[in-house]
Amino acid sequence: MDLYFECKSGISGDMSVGALLDLGASRDKLERALKSINLEDEFEYKITEMMVNSIKSTDFDVIIKEEDSHCHKHKHHHEGGGHCRCHEHGQGHIHRNLEDVNKIIDRADTVEEAKNLAKKIFRIVAEAEARVHNKDISEVHFHEVGAIDSIADILSFSVLYEDLNPDRVYFSALTEGQGFVECCHGVLPVPVPAVCEIVSRYSLPVKISDNNGEMITPTGAAIAAALYTGERLPEEIIIEKVGYGKGKRPYKNPVLRVMKLK
Repeated sequence: MDLYFECKSGISGDMSVGALLDLGASRDKLERALKSINLEDEFEYKITEMMVNSIKSTDFDVIIKEEDSHCHKHKHHHEGGGHCRCHEHGQGHIHRNLEDVNKIIDRADTVEEAKNLAKKIFRIVAEAEARVHNKDISEVHFHEVGAIDSIADILSFSVLYEDLNPDRVYFSALTEGQGFVECCHGVLPVPVPAVCEIVSRYSLPVKISDNNGEMITPTGAAIAAALYTGERLPEEIIIEKVGYGKGKRPYKNPVLRVMKLK
């Protein structure tokens, strides 16, 4: 069994999780992994079936507890699925670096392959953030890579991906928007700097669309980078099933489509 990620509407962490859930990946394994990291006091999540342009899609929503209203809005509108890296959350929030995140991943009740994939994806994001901010990777902290929603998205994706256990993975070009997005640190150009670093370093093909705003998040780009082989989709394919993962950006069709191929 192979998977094809059709990224015509971009890619983000929550879209990727939603698409794999929609394909039938195990919700039980997801719940067990997220429960076992013992961070229930920091977040909860909801899985909801929604209609997008009359197509049933799956929404994976990470809900951060005790976050201020500005950052909550930013979570749902800046990166379409949980990448607010504000250090303005308040004094009670924990600042985590990559080593801290890896320790959380190691606690998860899941297979080693899922843990290793989650660590790989996080390292890709951390390396990109380190280059953007001119820091050593060990100095990149909570608001850059360790946001709890990013932990939930990346661990969830890795658990579901290993549950499906595809033989090969194909990606279309990653479609991005244009213009600017506003975040806690100011106004950033699209693609945002961390996405530029990831797609450049891993030679990911990108198309720029007419959409105004961000369609590729750093987590989405890192997921693609971790799995991308450069192998092209065969000219003829047999589609066994299609999964639709709903994003949260307000553009025309915020859905990642992932196809299971025979």
